[in-house]
Amino acid sequence: MTNASAFPLEGGCDCRKVRYRMETAPMYVHCCHCRWCQRESGASFAFNALIEAERVTDLGVPPELVHTPSLSGSGQVIARCPHCRVAVWSNYAGSGPFIKFIRIGTLDEPDHLAPDMHIFTASKQPWVILPPGTPAVPEFYDRNAYWPPESLARRNALLPQIEAWKNRGA
Repeated sequence: MTNASAFPLEGGCDCRKVRYRMETAPMYVHCCHCRWCQRESGASFAFNALIEAERVTDLGVPPELVHTPSLSGSGQVIARCPHCRVAVWSNYAGSGPFIKFIRIGTLDEPDHLAPDMHIFTASKQPWVILPPGTPAVPEFYDRNAYWPPESLARRNALLPQIEAWKNRGA
């Protein structure tokens, strides 16, 4: 569903102090309907592009990293503009700083990305109608069953770094 020829794509916060560029298409795009994402976003779902941090170039001031709780209990780090406070991406404990969950709504041209999957649909708002043909699951899922092989390969290339990061305090 992603238009790979549209990349690189730039985005940022409302005041334009935090800016970034996604150099390539993301590995996968989630539309998460869990209650945590609803609360955090103040909307019916969170719409995120999962991409390797090394494929995102910072173009403006560094975001402020805010540690917040998450459904998993492991927390997340939300990158927010220190001036206008808009959230531009998150890093979850499961992938550390190596995968950014870019908030698609912060892209200058968000129309280039559509959800590859809807997750946590058991708690979606009842008036949200999911498009036919897009995978949807009641909670989380097995990425091996849904992600394309090239995206799985990209993620697998990061696993040694992620594991080392997770074991840094052990």
